[in-house]
Amino acid sequence: MASDSAPYGVLLVNLGTPKEPTPAAVREYLAEFLWDRRVVDAPRPLWWLILNGIILRFRPGRVAKAYASIWREDGSPLMHYSKAQQRALQAALKQHTGKDIPVELAMTYGEPSMEQAGMALRKAGVENILVLPLYPQFSASTTGAVYDRLAKALSRCPHLPETRWVNEYHAHPLYIKALADSVREYWQQHGQGDRLMMSFHGIPQRYADNGDPYPQQCKQTARLLASELGLADSQWICSFQSRFGREEWVKPYTDYTLEEWGEKKVGRVDIISPAFAADCLETLEELAVENRETYLEAGGSDYHYIPCLNDRQDHIELLAQLVASNTVGWE
Repeated sequence: MASDSAPYGVLLVNLGTPKEPTPAAVREYLAEFLWDRRVVDAPRPLWWLILNGIILRFRPGRVAKAYASIWREDGSPLMHYSKAQQRALQAALKQHTGKDIPVELAMTYGEPSMEQAGMALRKAGVENILVLPLYPQFSASTTGAVYDRLAKALSRCPHLPETRWVNEYHAHPLYIKALADSVREYWQQHGQGDRLMMSFHGIPQRYADNGDPYPQQCKQTARLLASELGLADSQWICSFQSRFGREEWVKPYTDYTLEEWGEKKVGRVDIISPAFAADCLETLEELAVENRETYLEAGGSDYHYIPCLNDRQDHIELLAQLVASNTVGWE
């Protein structure tokens, strides 16, 4: 390795996003995303017919409208915050180490691709790569998909770098503290609700039955956050959102729970989604808008969405700590 090369580089990975809020761009994105066996493991011939004959014909238009409702001047919120996290993490690593540690952003689906990010790290002379998926809780459908995608990207590489992985950080003290501080700050500005709902992206129950640790890690995150906030058991719940298809997913369901709470008129509901490191369609549209309507139409009185950690300084410090603790020996 050249003397002026960085001792290591960081590959920051998130899910992905359409290039623009149009049916064509959404169709392209969904075609790649939903064809991944990690996401949908149905038999390929049958799934190909369903995906191409039904889903990609009708779903992109509706999803594009949802994206358009949250789109920013500089692109999707997910891309905006992911790039902000990339810049902030690189600056934090410079401050902590005194070195210019390359931090590249890649998406599992879409761009920037693993190949693009890998080439950038290679041009920087990086021989050691820490892969940091922005998924606090491990799931085969998210972090596992990152592993598969990176392996595919490296399959044509004539020289493999040494890689290390941050598989999850669902119970890391700095992660829990950052979540708790974000909730406290929101409460200081807007008051505290009667219930705190911690809504995580769901997975099919079958995946959990087969050994995916994701639901249990979500529940532990929720318990730790509730404890940090000093909440009684009656004041919070861990739920799961974003179901897709007809099979049973992990429960309790976020929307069904909100309907029940609305009917019982439990009062004000505050909702946060600790599974997401950056605000995106599932938080800004599904949770903040769609599920708000679900709760209010069922009889609820007040509903507040608490943003993701995004590029908060305490979140960046957590990511920097994850890098430091997983690159020992690479200094």
